[in-house]
Amino acid sequence: MRLFLDANVIFTAAHNPGGRSSALFELASHGRCRLATSPHASAEAERNLRLKYPEAMGRFSELLRLITTEGEAGPSDVAWALEKRLPLKDAPVLAAAVACRADVLVTGDRAHFGHLLGRRVRNLHVLTPADALALLLGQERDR
Repeated sequence: MRLFLDANVIFTAAHNPGGRSSALFELASHGRCRLATSPHASAEAERNLRLKYPEAMGRFSELLRLITTEGEAGPSDVAWALEKRLPLKDAPVLAAAVACRADVLVTGDRAHFGHLLGRRVRNLHVLTPADALALLLGQERDR
């Protein structure tokens, strides 16, 4: 399963090694999922870490090794994502997740993505880190 990570998931995993976001990276390190993000999301995570948790930059660098950085979505894809009632800073994330054919967009941003959480948008499932973990662990039990 391919998970596309929003900036807040990467940010949280970098500064909170014991949390759910970090657990996604742990599962990826054991080959149970693949992680992707966009340059936009990665840069936002890095910017926020440098401001709020500069001591987490080493862990951030380690986590980046587990993530494939995809290209940004095109303007028409971003325009489509804006129609989903997302602010301009978040529309590129949804658009990039759809464009790279991820299975799941993982975000902790309930303020902006809340109306999409638990739903499918095109072929993309939008989930919180906790719900993405439950999905991955449930699939492991089904094997």
